[in-house]
Amino acid sequence: MSTFILVSFVLALGAIVLLGGYALYLWRRVWRNERERVEARAERQAALAEDLRILASSLLDEQLPLIEGAIRIKVLIDNYDTGLSQDPHCQVFQQLYEATESVPTHAAWKALDRTERRRHEARFSALELQHKAQARRSARWLLDEALPPASRAA
Repeated sequence: MSTFILVSFVLALGAIVLLGGYALYLWRRVWRNERERVEARAERQAALAEDLRILASSLLDEQLPLIEGAIRIKVLIDNYDTGLSQDPHCQVFQQLYEATESVPTHAAWKALDRTERRRHEARFSALELQHKAQARRSARWLLDEALPPASRAA
C-alpha cells in the first residue's frame, strides 16, 4: 500500500471520528434541550394546577367574587388543558365568561358613568343567582377530580 493511500485513509478515518463526535455532541444538546423543555412544561402545568386549586378554593370559600373567579378559572383552564375546558363540568365558567366579556375592565370600567356601572352590576347579580350553585359544584369537581393532588413542597 502506498504511503499516500495510507495517509488519506488515516485522515479520512480521523475526519469520520471527529464528525461522529461532533454529531454526538449535537445530539446530546438536542436531548438536553428536549428534557429541559419537558421539565419546564411540567413545572408550568404544576403551577397552573396550583393556581386553579387556589382559585377554586377561594371561590368555594367566597373569598373571590363569583364572576371574577369564574373568568379567572376559565382563562387558566384554557391554558392548563383545552380538553378540560371542553368538559361539561367546566361549561359554567365558559358561560359566565361569555356573558361578561363585553364588560369594560380596569380604566374603562372606572370611566363608565354610574348608571352604566349599576346596569352591569345588576347583570352580575342576576348571573350569580343563576349560576352560583353550578359554579360551586364545578369548582368542587375541579378540586376533587379534575386536578392532580396538591404537592406538599416543604
